Amino acid sequence: MLGIDGCLKRIMDIPGARSVTMVDGASGLAIAAAGRHDLVDQHEDAAGTTDVVRAVLGCPALANGPGGDDVCEIIVCGSSGYHLLYLVNGDFDGRIFVHVVCDEATGNLGLARYQLTTILTEFVEGDDER
Repeated sequence: MLGIDGCLKRIMDIPGARSVTMVDGASGLAIAAAGRHDLVDQHEDAAGTTDVVRAVLGCPALANGPGGDDVCEIIVCGSSGYHLLYLVNGDFDGRIFVHVVCDEATGNLGLARYQLTTILTEFVEGDDER
């Protein structure tokens, strides 16, 4: 089974990944973190990105279906990199999401999204065949 530490290590192996924070969306607290958190620490990261996730999930204009809670990924692009906020589906007490900061020069958005989806699916399903 892929645990939290193994999950974060695999995410940090994605080309261009600078940091990752796993966040409890219900409380806004960091569950775990890895990498370099240069601008803010993992706790400020968790609190700030929780506000972003809550704002997006609470916006009916961003819903794609009748359920309203169908957003699974939020991407924020900047001049030197991008942020991936990926909402983790699974049997958890609350909503968990992952915030990955990637470098524009060494990362690839498409590859990062694909690898992140694969890693988090393995994390949720408990499949660690690698």
